[in-house]
Amino acid sequence: MNAIRKIFSKNLKRLRKRSGLTQEELAEKLDITPRYIQHLEGRNCPSVGIDKIADLARTLKAKPRDFFED
Repeated sequence: MNAIRKIFSKNLKRLRKRSGLTQEELAEKLDITPRYIQHLEGRNCPSVGIDKIADLARTLKAKPRDFFED
C-alpha cells in the first residue's frame, strides 16, 4: 500500500476511536456503508476524495491534516 494511504488509514482509525464511534456509527453519520469505512481503515485503502476527507474531518471533529500526520 502507498505510504500516504497507510498513514491515512491509521489516523482515520485513531480519530474514529478517539471520537468513541464504531465503524458502523461513523458510516451511519456519513450516510455510507460500514464496508467502505472498513476499506478506508484496512490494508487496501482506496483513493479518497477531498470532499470525503472534509466530511470525515467534520464528523470526527478533526482537521483534514490530522489524517496525514505521521
